[in-house]
Amino acid sequence: MRIGLIGTGRIGSFHAGVLARHPEVGALVVTDTDRARAAKVADSVGATAADSAAEVFGAGVDAVVIASATSAHAELIGQAARAGLPAFCEKPIALDLPGTLSALRAVERAGSVLQLGFMRRFDAGYRAARAAVRAGSLGRLHTVRAMTMDPAPPPAAYLPLSGGLYRDCLVHDFDMLRWVTGREVNEVYATGSDAGPEMFRAAGDVDTAAALLTLDDGTLVTATATRCNGAGYDVRMELAGELGQITVGLDDRTPVTSAEPRGPAAPHSPWPGFLERFGAAYEAELDAFVRVVRGALPNPCDGREAWYALLIAEACEVSRRERRPVEIAEIAKIAGGTAARPAETARPSS
Repeated sequence: MRIGLIGTGRIGSFHAGVLARHPEVGALVVTDTDRARAAKVADSVGATAADSAAEVFGAGVDAVVIASATSAHAELIGQAARAGLPAFCEKPIALDLPGTLSALRAVERAGSVLQLGFMRRFDAGYRAARAAVRAGSLGRLHTVRAMTMDPAPPPAAYLPLSGGLYRDCLVHDFDMLRWVTGREVNEVYATGSDAGPEMFRAAGDVDTAAALLTLDDGTLVTATATRCNGAGYDVRMELAGELGQITVGLDDRTPVTSAEPRGPAAPHSPWPGFLERFGAAYEAELDAFVRVVRGALPNPCDGREAWYALLIAEACEVSRRERRPVEIAEIAKIAGGTAARPAETARPSS
């Protein structure tokens, strides 16, 4: 199999190594707007460097992996669809709902495949939590707590391009909320704080955010995020039901110290970042994509999942700005899409 990789930044370079090692990938063609970086990555993994995305599409590839700057995602998805090529794309498809919807419609018209990079769906902890919820071992869920806390802020130049903390960071938690519980979000009430570094205020963003979400079965959810968690990278989900409780992301590297005399001590090696915490999940999602391209596996994360997660993020932004509860259906109606699936596919895919 011949795979094209567009984008060789931090995550793109990681993907290049994974694809180059994959037994089903016989050739890898990589490109980046920074040609020197693409050439360096290609040399390090034994791939071929191309001068442009157009050259990759013309190189006889069987599929493409899109890890470029977010602003290029939608157009590259459209190009792949028109070329009849299966595509894997890092989230998000676009930073706004119209752009996301346009790209999804291009894929639908072409009848092509788009797998979205929500890597947490391939994490062992989240998969175990999903299985527990679906098996009913927790009983009726009443409370869910989700959190994503980065150890340090990103570069200032990244913030205006990121889409903001809800779209860039909490969107993963929103996807996991739907995927693990099998429920949809009806309403959100969100707030945020920009009391940290000045660059967040300059970008019109917040460094810390919190949202209260109500699911369609009445389950209450809190979702929080921050860019300033100096203790380390901390991603967790707690699900509490009438019969039991389970936690994702609690292990000997979770950057939490108990204040109790008999509680666990601080971890010796807290998680430093997302690639370390979710490295195995990133590898698993690309392995799944290769099998999707081969026709050996149904698409495990259709691109339409990005629409539903982004709807929630958009609702949170509106709620924060206007200081009011916001229904997901309101945002979907404005954007011209739907807030819920047709009845026959009403639950998130496996």
